[in-house]
Amino acid sequence: QVQLVESGGGLVQAGGSLRLSCAASGTIFRIIVMGWYRQAPGKQRELVATITSGGTTNYADSVKGRFTISRDNAKNTVYLQMNSLEPEDTAVYYCHTRVGFNYWGQGTQVTVSS
Repeated sequence: QVQLVESGGGLVQAGGSLRLSCAASGTIFRIIVMGWYRQAPGKQRELVATITSGGTTNYADSVKGRFTISRDNAKNTVYLQMNSLEPEDTAVYYCHTRVGFNYWGQGTQVTVSS
């Protein structure tokens, strides 16, 4: 069992920045990949970024150069630094990992006003 708790969402103007955090607990020693997904109203959930325990990262094309995913293995926490935010980034952001099963956080709302 893995528990994921996100924090850091909010309302920001276009061009602004936010940092999301996701703290993992439970059977965390088996976690290899952690990631962030997002779901906008009326749209499917989509991948934003992932990071392995070794630090290898992967980004959706829409956020490359603006978002940075990082990981503090000592704190079992993954971060998503979001810069140059656009209204199209408005969504609920979910932390994710897979340890046999998919585990999701509760989600945190990010709203970018134009």
